[in-house]
Amino acid sequence: MGFCIGLVITKTVRKLLKRVDRRVTNKVFRKFQVLSGALMSFMHGAQDGQKFMGILLLGVFIYSGMPITSISNPPLWIILLCSLTMAFGVSIGGYKIIKTVGMKMVKMEPYEGTCADLSGIICLLFAILYGLPVSTTHTKTTAIMGVGASKRLSNVNWIVVKDMLLSWVLVFPGCGLLSYIFTKVLMLLFV
Repeated sequence: MGFCIGLVITKTVRKLLKRVDRRVTNKVFRKFQVLSGALMSFMHGAQDGQKFMGILLLGVFIYSGMPITSISNPPLWIILLCSLTMAFGVSIGGYKIIKTVGMKMVKMEPYEGTCADLSGIICLLFAILYGLPVSTTHTKTTAIMGVGASKRLSNVNWIVVKDMLLSWVLVFPGCGLLSYIFTKVLMLLFV
């Protein structure tokens, strides 16, 4: 979905602005990138933050013996803890992801960056409205691929894409295996 929306929005913007001077569009879209980046950050928290809060809240309920249906809204400390944790994680690992996706996978101009943000925002808003748990990173990355492919398919470094897809696929079985091992060790120690 992110790929298709990124492709369509970028082609549309390029067609609408093909007669406008590139220096003018770069200046305008650099300002738009600040707004679109802020909106993308908000959507990141709204989508991925909910998952962290849900897992933490479930752990608190299980630990305290409370029924899961007893609280409809998470306590403020859980919201703040998850927000700070996400901000810390993005500040540490975010640059590497930005460098890989924004510089190695696709070389983008300011209008393309704004189109990628807008595509990601639309996809995440759709997912939030329909309660779909999607990854912000996957959504934004596929939107960037669509933006890059809007000029030509060779504009996307498919070797980087292949490596990313492989890591995405291997994360789930790897986490499952680690969870299984960790559970067995804890059961041996405490049961």
